[in-house]
Amino acid sequence: MTTDTRARATDTTTTRKPHAWPWAALAGIVAAAALLAVAELLAALFARSASPVLAVGSFIVDIVPRPLKELAITLFGESDKIALLVGVGLGAAVAAAVAGVLEYRFRFVGAVLLGIGGILATAAIITRAGAGALSWLPPVVGTIAGVAVLVLAIGRLKRWIGPARNRDGETAGTDRRQFLLFTGLTALGAVVVGVGARVLNATTSSVAAARDALRLPSPRRTVTVPDGANWEIEGLSPIITPNSDFYRVDTALTVPNVDPTTWRLQIDGMVDTPIELSFDDLVNRGLDEYGVTLTCVSNEVGGDLVGNAIWTGVPIRDILRMAGPQADADMVLSESVDGYTASTPLSALVDDNLDAIFAVAMNGEPLPFEHGFPVRMVVPGLYGYVSATKWVTKLTVTRFDKDEAYWTPRGYAAQAPIKLSSRVDTPKIGTPVAAGTVTIAGMAWAQPVGVQKVEVRIDDGDWQETQLSNPINDQSWVQWRFDWNAEAGSHYIAVRATDKQGNLQIEQQAPIAPDGSSGWQRTLVTVSS
Repeated sequence: MTTDTRARATDTTTTRKPHAWPWAALAGIVAAAALLAVAELLAALFARSASPVLAVGSFIVDIVPRPLKELAITLFGESDKIALLVGVGLGAAVAAAVAGVLEYRFRFVGAVLLGIGGILATAAIITRAGAGALSWLPPVVGTIAGVAVLVLAIGRLKRWIGPARNRDGETAGTDRRQFLLFTGLTALGAVVVGVGARVLNATTSSVAAARDALRLPSPRRTVTVPDGANWEIEGLSPIITPNSDFYRVDTALTVPNVDPTTWRLQIDGMVDTPIELSFDDLVNRGLDEYGVTLTCVSNEVGGDLVGNAIWTGVPIRDILRMAGPQADADMVLSESVDGYTASTPLSALVDDNLDAIFAVAMNGEPLPFEHGFPVRMVVPGLYGYVSATKWVTKLTVTRFDKDEAYWTPRGYAAQAPIKLSSRVDTPKIGTPVAAGTVTIAGMAWAQPVGVQKVEVRIDDGDWQETQLSNPINDQSWVQWRFDWNAEAGSHYIAVRATDKQGNLQIEQQAPIAPDGSSGWQRTLVTVSS
């Protein structure tokens, strides 16, 4: 081999270029990270509700078809929001990678694509309920920063792995280092700024301190849990659900932080006198305790999206009467601070025999943030999506034929009384029990009239009445138990309840939409010899 041939071979080896697409995709992802980091920082400083990820996620929650919503709750339960955010993040990463590749192949096309993403995020933010005057600032400035990073990064990439052929190995090495240094430092900065912005958002909020410092007046009337109301049977739900175990299903991707000192409740619409109350105005009317079971419409037969608590609050009927609902009104549209709405029959809120309340405390402490602090609605006998508005800030007295709430156009009924239900808590499917005396136990609820009896059937045998715990009241669930002489083998246990008006639990199976599931639970139990 001659000297010239060896030189040419050496030059070819030195200038061999890697594939550009993976690096271009990386540049796109780093640019998107810079966009989000800048937007998060500005949101923390100027507009806390202007997070692009949360705004886009909330938009997806709003438009997702009902079957997908039901599937998400079935698959992920209370982690459905985390799953959604992960999905949004992965989708954004893929889109950003595509933008990077397009920018490398076609100048400014990727930048336009990233800009369109920023415009869509901006639209999602400024159209959300509670958007402020500066809500546009974080996504707009973040988009500008992201586009600038993308253009600069791809420019460096082209100098490293571009079409030019006249660079020697040393020049190519310098170009490579510039690209890697730029993208690496930008990525590191995005992580630091993004995480710091979220920490700043949390630490600068005074709402947590306000909740900790809140001292509510002592309730004038308290709820006494009677002896025999709560059996401590392994696997059986307690009669009072601890706050930490209480189910949470709502449309908020992040829990709203509402300062009780600035909270206001407006009542308008078809009323004689529109009113506005502060938190102090509300609690100073006097607080009482109420034992009420809440149920989510997404609760499947035998499911656990139901819980019972001692709520402290003020009757909604007293506040509505201050405003004076007009005679032809039949619905109240309640609104959350994040724009969520629920349609509740006016009759359920003004009934003297039904304790619908504005709750400010749960099981002896101010409402947890995820359960509606500082004020939420609790209405016995109605599924939560038509009654139990968290972070409530407005009631509009209206009519069902004039207004509709969040879930109504998504395929759910405008009115949804809770269906008489019962479930088996123990023994559980997949957990064998030993032959002999086995305690079958579970829960039953029949709001607002109360449970009269619960029956179980083993295989195809006769229905046998169970023992009920002493009820707290008719608006709370009860425990039931049955001692079974279990024989070895596989057995089916079915359960049904009857309310105090003589109504038998619906046997026919029905899905959760449009107004709640129904059917007798039938569970398989294996008895070992």
